[in-house]
Amino acid sequence: MKKNQWILGVVVLAAMVALVMWGRTRIHFDFANFRSQLALAQWSRIGIAAACIYLGYAFRSVRWALLLRHNKKVPVFSLLGTQVMGFTGVALIGRVADLIRPYLVSQKTGLELSSQIAVYIVERLFDAGSMALIASVAIMQLPDSDVVAAINYSKHLAALSQSHPDAAQFLFRFGGLLLTFAGALFLVFIRLSGGVIASVFEHTFGLVSRKLGHAVGHKIRTFRTGLDTIRSFSDFATTASLSIAMWALIAAAYFETMRAFVASPQLAVISPAKCVLLMVVSGGASIIQLPVLGWFSQIGIVAAAISGFFAVAPEAALACAATLLLVTFLSIVPVGLIWSQIEHVSLRHVAEESEHASEEIASDPAPGSGLD
Repeated sequence: MKKNQWILGVVVLAAMVALVMWGRTRIHFDFANFRSQLALAQWSRIGIAAACIYLGYAFRSVRWALLLRHNKKVPVFSLLGTQVMGFTGVALIGRVADLIRPYLVSQKTGLELSSQIAVYIVERLFDAGSMALIASVAIMQLPDSDVVAAINYSKHLAALSQSHPDAAQFLFRFGGLLLTFAGALFLVFIRLSGGVIASVFEHTFGLVSRKLGHAVGHKIRTFRTGLDTIRSFSDFATTASLSIAMWALIAAAYFETMRAFVASPQLAVISPAKCVLLMVVSGGASIIQLPVLGWFSQIGIVAAAISGFFAVAPEAALACAATLLLVTFLSIVPVGLIWSQIEHVSLRHVAEESEHASEEIASDPAPGSGLD
């Protein structure tokens, strides 16, 4: 782990300790009620939620294999181990390990790492678009009172709501769909004219620094290379369908987990739309994932959202948030560790290697090697 990540981790830890010390004397928390919430939870539903998450990894394997098929055909489930080990690395090491998956796929298939990083970028774009689409559809089902509560939870939307309440509600309900549509147009634009765009940016930034110009041009060409995996509407529809189905499984995992807390009246009858809203909050909290410390910060953010959005007691909110992290993020860790032992893969070593390899690719682009 890099020095600055250690520094950030220490700062976050100190802030969390200070927050706990401050809250001990100001916030009443009933630990007996917290334990009761966990004890009375329907663990069969939590097991179903974990199964949804595990099935989602299989969908990821199929999607990545299909994105490779124009360059190399591989069995659709042959990349399942790379997905499981990759997300295990992120859970244990942090976002610095995000490139484990493309690195392992590159090693397994013999394809260049740069091409797999491009596939990874495309995969993430489909993830973002699918999540935004599901979130937008769900948010449209929410009553105005829940929308207002969620808007007030966002500093920027709350400020906009003071002067333009209708605009704030419109952005909250349809902002995800608008971003998804804009992202789709961006993909089409890059796919059709990526080479020209790369040359323009390369020349423009090259006026400041030749090395910077080459780097920017290379990144755009790499991105377009990733989009080359989608060569027809059928390719797009298949990838989008897999992505939407996978995120529907994740949303189902949130629903089953939250409904499992039957001792909380609000959680026991919570609607699917509200669960999707929380899924969006949780996804945002996991963008900057620190090793171990990030688990607690994510639990805190999600617990605050559950309590603030749905008027759930702090004990039930914390129990639910901790279980959600366990189900949706950490449940894969035991399988990933076993899988890495079977395949003799050191996750920390692979994380370092993938990071160094990606830095070499970024610092030594091959001008003109892209699709012009």
